[in-house]
Amino acid sequence: MAARQSELAVSRRCRALPVSPIRRLAPLADEAKRRGHRVIHLNIGQPDLLAPPSVAEAIASAADRHLAYAPSRGLPEALDAWVAYYRHHGIEVEPGDIVITSGASEALSLAMLATCDPGDEILIPEPFYAPYQGTTAVAGLRLRTVPLGPGFTPPSPEAIRAAITPETRALLICSPNNPTGTVYSREALLALGEIVREAGIFLLSDETYREIVFDGPPAPSALSIPGLDDHVVVIDSISKRFNACGMRIGTIVSRNAAVMTAVADLAELRLAVPVVEQVAITQALRAPEPYISTVVETYRQRVDALVAALSRIEGVTCHRPGGGFYVIAQLPVDDSERFAAWLLRDFHVDGETVMVTPMSDFYVTPGRGQDEIRLACVYDPETLTRAASILEAGLAAYPGRRDA
Repeated sequence: MAARQSELAVSRRCRALPVSPIRRLAPLADEAKRRGHRVIHLNIGQPDLLAPPSVAEAIASAADRHLAYAPSRGLPEALDAWVAYYRHHGIEVEPGDIVITSGASEALSLAMLATCDPGDEILIPEPFYAPYQGTTAVAGLRLRTVPLGPGFTPPSPEAIRAAITPETRALLICSPNNPTGTVYSREALLALGEIVREAGIFLLSDETYREIVFDGPPAPSALSIPGLDDHVVVIDSISKRFNACGMRIGTIVSRNAAVMTAVADLAELRLAVPVVEQVAITQALRAPEPYISTVVETYRQRVDALVAALSRIEGVTCHRPGGGFYVIAQLPVDDSERFAAWLLRDFHVDGETVMVTPMSDFYVTPGRGQDEIRLACVYDPETLTRAASILEAGLAAYPGRRDA
């Protein structure tokens, strides 16, 4: 008997997934390019910098290697390199505390699956990296938020305590934060440690941007806070510090043996992470300096250039992030997504326009982010300054401008 077509729907899980705000407007950008316009892509954290030379050398050397499956936890030499990297930053871990993943996205998914059950609550300071919503939904979790403080400072301990419920299973932070650049100090992490111990919940810490801090040393890791071995699960990645987003290498790190056993069991379901990428990044992890120092200074100059240019635009407000390489700007517009689409569809300056990311999907609180955009500082200062001038011209011409 033939199945009726109306019954062949995709799962409710997939139908409920939010569309990525980072890529949602990509068809409009493609259309703009077909019309001959150059699009300055400030919508995605895709660095234009080259990875360390050792990465290319290692890829070339891998041509003579038998490309068998790697162990599900990762190649032994890659695990040892991650241990060396963490020890370089004063963090003591063992190879058994690490599972290498296909980027931070898989690490976060594995962390949620290993620590939470369907129906559990996960608490996240808001605004947050928009794809967290989809990862949470696929894991069957309920997302609960607590707002960041004034100027995107970390939420107060009192606010976090008030937001925790009996159903809360984990607190997820990102430091430096994407999209706000918020950096959690050691004092802030100590306060969070006290809270998660009291509540008996996990602290999931996304530390993808840890070294990219503009005023002071790298952001402290949650792994450095004493007494939290059973609570802390770190999500990490090479994408930003080594400018190798396409290699898709991340890690999940915890001293909680039961959690790491569960993560390893889950990792076996996808067999292995690609071998060439693991080989390629090993030497960079063992000798991260002076490459990373140069990267941090490059992003410092770019962020400062963009913040300075945006601050000169009438009606626009922004704050300088403490780390990462994103800038949030508040605009005098009716709707930032409508404005972002209009820039691509209806506006250009001498054949050039800008693609930005609307901020509303970085919040779950209704109405938040509707006049904000996120800008990725992934071009040189001159290009970023020119992009700001295009935004200024666009704001002057946009039909939905809303001045105070």
